[in-house]
Amino acid sequence: MTTIIIKKNENGEYKGFSCKGHSGFARSGKDIVCAAASILVINTINSMEELTKEDMDVSTDEESGFIGCIFKKDLSEKGKLLMDSMILGLSSVEKQYGKKYLSLKFEEV
Repeated sequence: MTTIIIKKNENGEYKGFSCKGHSGFARSGKDIVCAAASILVINTINSMEELTKEDMDVSTDEESGFIGCIFKKDLSEKGKLLMDSMILGLSSVEKQYGKKYLSLKFEEV
């Protein structure tokens, strides 16, 4: 299962997110759930770097399927919109394929 944790503070501001695990929906190379989650997460990070210049630390471990992103400063309005968009896409994948393959969680930090 892929678990994605969205981290927010007590005011509801985004502080980062992490994605870990392989969904197990299908064999490697044919796993559309893992591909969808990966594309949404990686595109959000790339968009934040290129389009909004957000200050963040990103770490990855391809073998375990881990991607972590911590925001060093408060996000711009565009950064918040990108996060909202990522969550919308991930929520749709979770609803369509089920929590057995992808679990989206929120954590207060």
